[in-house]
Amino acid sequence: MELSALDKKRMPVHVALVMDGNGRWAQRRGLPRTDGHAAGEEALLDTVWGALDAGIRYITVYAFSTENWKRPVDEVRFLMGFNERLLMTRRDELDAKGVKVQFLGRRDWRVPKRVLKRIVETEEMTRDNTAMTLSMAFNYGGRAELVDAVRQIAASGIKPDKIDEKTIRQHLYDPTMPDPELMVRTSGEYRISNFLLWELAYSELVFTDVLWPDFRRGDLYAAIDEYQRRDRRFGGLSDADGS
Repeated sequence: MELSALDKKRMPVHVALVMDGNGRWAQRRGLPRTDGHAAGEEALLDTVWGALDAGIRYITVYAFSTENWKRPVDEVRFLMGFNERLLMTRRDELDAKGVKVQFLGRRDWRVPKRVLKRIVETEEMTRDNTAMTLSMAFNYGGRAELVDAVRQIAASGIKPDKIDEKTIRQHLYDPTMPDPELMVRTSGEYRISNFLLWELAYSELVFTDVLWPDFRRGDLYAAIDEYQRRDRRFGGLSDADGS
């Protein structure tokens, strides 16, 4: 789908992406699963550039979940190295285009120190960019984010009767990030898989059969077209319902 077919006045500010299907893409070609992850790099960059062209201000991608540590050791090792290489080879390009890169998730002992170093370097390099914020959910889980938020609230000594939704939001990994209006998952799976559990409360969910390595900006625009066709009521009534 072409960008020109969309209503530019109704673009989502924030789009979240579950990049699924890398392993199946590789297996269908008789390749190792890791080749599917590598092929997903082009999909990510083309999607980010397409989002920039569309004026989308926030993109959040599910890069590595807290559950992904259960995968085979060789695959986990590859993913750690792949994410490090992605930062090293692409961060200058992202910086030049005004993209702020940040990471959401736990920075604990399981993440190699060299990868943590690249994360910090990239965040510092792109910190002042304003064209778009690209959030990489890395060693991330929606439940883990809520547990971490609750722990911070408890440690701060806030009284239980003073805790509300605003309090919880203030203790999420990025309290300033607007909720995604649209979440897209590839590969034909119909789950959110512990992704942005708090933030997706009122998001429109779009599922596509396209495997992530084949996903391109046209597929993003098709998902946005689906989003623009929906009536977002947030629990209320639309004009068509007589509100």
